[in-house]
Amino acid sequence: MAVIEINREAETKPSTSRGVDMKLEVLVIPVSDVDRAKAFYARLGWRLDADFTSGDDWRVIQFTPPGSACSVIFGRNVTAAAPGSARGLYLVVSDLEAARQDLLDRGVEVSAPFHGAGDVHAGPDEPYLFGSVRVSGADPKRGSYASFAAFSDPDGNGWLFQEVTTRLPGRIAGDGTAFASATDLAAALRRAALAHGEHEARTGGHDENWAEWYADYIVREQAGQPLPT
Repeated sequence: MAVIEINREAETKPSTSRGVDMKLEVLVIPVSDVDRAKAFYARLGWRLDADFTSGDDWRVIQFTPPGSACSVIFGRNVTAAAPGSARGLYLVVSDLEAARQDLLDRGVEVSAPFHGAGDVHAGPDEPYLFGSVRVSGADPKRGSYASFAAFSDPDGNGWLFQEVTTRLPGRIAGDGTAFASATDLAAALRRAALAHGEHEARTGGHDENWAEWYADYIVREQAGQPLPT
């Protein structure tokens, strides 16, 4: 399978200008039945932030996915888009199988994992970031950004899980390492533990400085730097 080329020039030249922060905080999705949509997104385990009404003509409901800085809004007279027309709504997760299993346990239908077909991008499947060919199973190399699963709300608005374990360089502002939730931190610790086990197998003994090794691994992974061996 061909490896997808990434524009390294774009990743190493962040903007040097600094004006006003522009934080993407809300996506509006079109639904036909507001109460049905509210029940669905509550079933996902998302946080209900608001349910405002004004008579029969206007209603706004806001939900926020766990660990997300961006929320979704739907309701009555909040968008002119056709119900179900939103596609390509991505939820980045650190563990694709855990995210899938969480939805399945909640009784939500979600696709099996899939990945792209290398340099082949035209096909019969519904388009997503890697084109219109969905190859069954998670990415064989379990590359960051390369494994997906899909689900839809009752109107057909399309959501995708994308597994991201290591960010490309320049994708995280500042020098600090931060996690949006305890779940993301736990997943990073599990990956560090697995890598550290391989490290100890190579060196042939117990590493007394395992805490420093873990910390170095997690910081490097999040920053997109070469990982320790």
